[in-house]
Amino acid sequence: MSTFNLLSEKIQKKVWGMKWDAFTPIQDMAIPAIIKTKNDVVLSSGTASGKTEAAFLPILSMVEKEAESKLKVIYISPLKALINNQFMRIESLCEYTDIPIHRWHGDVSQSKKKKFLKAPAGILQITPESIESLFVNRTEQLQMVFQDVDFVVIDEIHSFLDSERGVHLRSLLSRMKTHTVNRPRIIGLSATIDNFELVKKWVNPDHPEHVEVIESPGSDKSLLYSLMHFRANEARQIPLELFEDMRELTRTQKALIFCNSRGVVEESTVLLNRLALKEKVGETYYAHHSSIDKKEREFVEKTMSESTSPKSVVATSSLELGIDVGNIDLVVQLDSTYTVSALKQRLGRSGRKQDSSQMLQLYSTSEDSLLQSLAVMELVRDKWVEPARGYSIPYDILFHQIISICKETNGLQKEKLLEEIQKNEIFYPLEDSKIQSVIENMLEREELEEIQGSQELIVGLEAERLLRGKDFYAVFMTSEEYEVIAGMKRIGKLDKIMFLNVDDNVILAGKLWTIQEIDSDRNKVYVKKAADGKPPKYTSGGIKIHKRIGEKMMEILCSDEVFTYVNEEARDTLEEIRRPYRHTGINKNQRVIWKNKEDMLFETFTGTTITQTLVWMFRCFGIQTKAPDGLGRIKLPGYVDIQELFSEVRNKAWNPNEILGQTKETELFLSKYKPNLPETLQEEMHVAHEVDIEGALKYLNEFEFVTISLTE
Repeated sequence: MSTFNLLSEKIQKKVWGMKWDAFTPIQDMAIPAIIKTKNDVVLSSGTASGKTEAAFLPILSMVEKEAESKLKVIYISPLKALINNQFMRIESLCEYTDIPIHRWHGDVSQSKKKKFLKAPAGILQITPESIESLFVNRTEQLQMVFQDVDFVVIDEIHSFLDSERGVHLRSLLSRMKTHTVNRPRIIGLSATIDNFELVKKWVNPDHPEHVEVIESPGSDKSLLYSLMHFRANEARQIPLELFEDMRELTRTQKALIFCNSRGVVEESTVLLNRLALKEKVGETYYAHHSSIDKKEREFVEKTMSESTSPKSVVATSSLELGIDVGNIDLVVQLDSTYTVSALKQRLGRSGRKQDSSQMLQLYSTSEDSLLQSLAVMELVRDKWVEPARGYSIPYDILFHQIISICKETNGLQKEKLLEEIQKNEIFYPLEDSKIQSVIENMLEREELEEIQGSQELIVGLEAERLLRGKDFYAVFMTSEEYEVIAGMKRIGKLDKIMFLNVDDNVILAGKLWTIQEIDSDRNKVYVKKAADGKPPKYTSGGIKIHKRIGEKMMEILCSDEVFTYVNEEARDTLEEIRRPYRHTGINKNQRVIWKNKEDMLFETFTGTTITQTLVWMFRCFGIQTKAPDGLGRIKLPGYVDIQELFSEVRNKAWNPNEILGQTKETELFLSKYKPNLPETLQEEMHVAHEVDIEGALKYLNEFEFVTISLTE
């Protein structure tokens, strides 16, 4: 039987109506797997390969008769904007059915939510945070809502696997099972995924063998790419020549321009629009990031999706996932991404038109960025991507979920609470004694309260404060911000880390503003239009690079390979960087310690976690050193016998507590609810997330370390 014939008549009619010549490879493989088996299914294929249809065409065929009156499918997305984008797409697939589609997130009106709750049916599109709100605020309706669900579709599943948000989602899905007649099948969608064994265990911890991973052949689209290097000035400002080149490149094309920070997005947007205005062209470039007001972002998305003229968006990772901004001709990356998966995800946003190529333009502004850009691009060409690693010992999310469970049940005895936690698929690997220590600590801190007589545990006063806060539903950290208002219009947000004063000029949403008033009590800043401004500063967490990227950088330094896709400035700069390695005969299996009169610079060229672990190990031997730089260079005092130090590190029987004793407060692992845990569990989380003793020792045994004096 052909793939097409497996679909229901109404869905076949829709496929005919779309005038497809054939199914894409992922659709051809996914439709039989979903219809003919009872397995969970993870679909891994490139952006714009038709994954959404690959999941929903068979699912709709299987549920269409009951879905008119029962909720059969829950679609979970990491972004509200992605839900809004996918709503029309999924609604269109249901054209010849009577399947209703509902959205549920913070921007959906209460009247629409109440209407859904009266008669839950069809498909529910929702974020993990909104599922949490159902458990906390709609406890009496959970059974009615979830009981008939057959499928849970998780879009961009890779974005959940390694984060606290993924643990949260997995806990909610496990809790959802107690309210469903049958365990819903999970269908995961991703364009960048690896380590399928971990993915299978995440999807179905009890039976990972019942998870089928379907990986589509790579895209048949050709990839056109180039890397241009422009040296930044002494103040590390991005050269104007780079923006002039970017303007020339995007003058006649719709482009997505990615930057690594919100501040650079703002600065770049203003400079590019100034160049466009010199040509007497209207606003051509729009800023897009998480601190810009939602309505402003939606305006940008709508303008881009409807525009036929060459307009471009300058964005952070806010547009890395599949939000619809129309057909994009070109993807631009300003300075290297920290991960291969991010670059792969971004370049997949271009080339969606039939018979068009994917186009990628990389820019670098420093030697380090050039080297890392080359390493990441070469790994993309090698079809390598960072393997999923998961989120270790999630005591912080356990704390959050204990509050949620106690709220859902309106209190339960300690033994019953332990039972609920132990059967939760994401928490049952945790030791019972550690779970009990979290509960006891919560009782001491009045986050839980024990009712005398019934001995039930209920939400305590301190946890009530958390529950009543607007951000309880999200388990990830957010910074304190001012809301920025111009007249009656909200523009966006500014981090409180900025030292703001009246009459200061700032850039936000790609526009220039003068601060008129700062209302600290209400966290509001009032602005008016200005003629110039400084880009805002925002807090950002450190991003770790995988050891394979570090190794690839060293391979590039030690090779004679000529990269044909770089400009002359990049070739000359790379030649300068390579010269010391070539002169000393260093190879890729060696690592160098460059020795001056006063200090030494150890170039590790490995992963971030291994490098930081080495720093803490060195401190255990009295060698005080600062945190490594972005490329993993460690500065050491010149008097140290480095080979002897390496030998002592290799031969020591390491105890993680010794590492903890050498860890500065600013270097500790951070998460939203970690401070609510017992100190021993906070330390255990730090070791699990930030320390890699085994990896550091393997690194020291794997490579030869050469000390080269720069003074001889």
